[in-house]
Amino acid sequence: MMPPRATPSPDSGDPPEDGPPDAASPPVFPSAAGALPAARRAAWRGALGAVLTFLAGHAWLHGFDLGTGLLGLLALLVGGLVAAPRRGEPVPRFDAQGSRGRHGLAEALLANIPDPVILIDRRSLVIESNAAARALLPSLRPRHPLSFALRDPDVLDGIEIVLRTGEPLKTLYSPRVPTERTFEVQIGAMQGGEAGRAGPNVVLFLRDLTSAQRLETMRVDFVANASHELRTPLASLLGFIETLQGPARDDAKARERFLGIMRVQALRMTRLIDDLLSLSRIELRVHVPPTQGVDVVPLARQIADALGPIAGERGVAITLDAAPGPHRVLGDRDEILRVIENLVENAVKYGGDGGRVAVSLDTLPAEENRPPQVEIAVRDEGPGIAPEHLPRLTERFYRVDAASSRQQGGTGLGLAIVKHILNRHRGRLVIESTPGEGATFRALIPALGDAKNSGDAKKEGGPKKALDQGQATSSRPI
Repeated sequence: MMPPRATPSPDSGDPPEDGPPDAASPPVFPSAAGALPAARRAAWRGALGAVLTFLAGHAWLHGFDLGTGLLGLLALLVGGLVAAPRRGEPVPRFDAQGSRGRHGLAEALLANIPDPVILIDRRSLVIESNAAARALLPSLRPRHPLSFALRDPDVLDGIEIVLRTGEPLKTLYSPRVPTERTFEVQIGAMQGGEAGRAGPNVVLFLRDLTSAQRLETMRVDFVANASHELRTPLASLLGFIETLQGPARDDAKARERFLGIMRVQALRMTRLIDDLLSLSRIELRVHVPPTQGVDVVPLARQIADALGPIAGERGVAITLDAAPGPHRVLGDRDEILRVIENLVENAVKYGGDGGRVAVSLDTLPAEENRPPQVEIAVRDEGPGIAPEHLPRLTERFYRVDAASSRQQGGTGLGLAIVKHILNRHRGRLVIESTPGEGATFRALIPALGDAKNSGDAKKEGGPKKALDQGQATSSRPI
């Protein structure tokens, strides 16, 4: 016979030698070591506290007996088992560290969005906003009503509609102070955050449409102006053609005169189309800075010699004064030639008969945040330009005196072409004029310098270093 197998005593604490150990069952009472989850221990503590309170009150009033003690014990068991969470039942808990991490992530996302973004709750109180929104609306404050900072009825009504329907919508917001701007406001409803916690209910995303609207306005104005400029000579040509085909068919003298006028109008259209094509080509390459070195002195001398006979017919003398030494820039030879030609031609046309057009070249020393610059200055002795016209002189088809400009054969695009060429060369245009004292047009282009400086410039990015020179501008003299 085999000896009987030893059975461990209940007090030994040793598990059986074979067979799987019994699954751990939840203890009836919570252990002092805190083995149960925090929620289960809390349930047992609450039940124990309630039973002890009941027993103490009963003993004070009626004395203590065995039946009351047994009833208290039974109440403790039932209360603890009912209130404690079941196995596998999720116990809601607040993860403070996770909440702080998510909040920091949301702040980082908002901070890196370039457009204004505002989060508000269902009472239209500001929850959060990014730096762009605070820059646009300086009075925007957390936990303050949005209407304190943004008083646009369309936006506020849109928020109410989104809160009521839950459907996103778009509206426009057009502040007038400090400058006129236009924003498209996208308003959308958001679900709440964590369960049991109220989160932002509405998000406002503002997209700046100011530049797009200005470009669209410029495009419409450009089409209208170009159509008008072409329509006038075309109407003149059609009128003369009809006259030559009708009453002046056999009038040789009238035919010669009309043909001369028709030739002038056809040349005017040709110049206009050529200028439009030139402007289009320059704009296509405005982001590509030139890389070739060019000396502007021979170019200025070439233009002075070419326009000398035309200026002589008007009694205007062209003089050229160049400082010693070459004046080199990183540039496109043909485009710089066009800049000098347009400036000198304008001075000859509008500087008045019998005057003088002075062209001067010099290299200016470096200034704060600006490298040395080659200055091409053209001064006339004409009637000058009124201050209110100076900022708009480089606009397409803008003329101080439209009738006089057309008589002189101008297209209204000369200074616009100059501005765009200088933009490509990272230069600028400065216009100084006093009525009755003539005008001075100064084209400033970053200087190339000697070979060593040229090599340093290329090493440091070449002409890209001159990006801080800004765009071509007009200004009155200081």
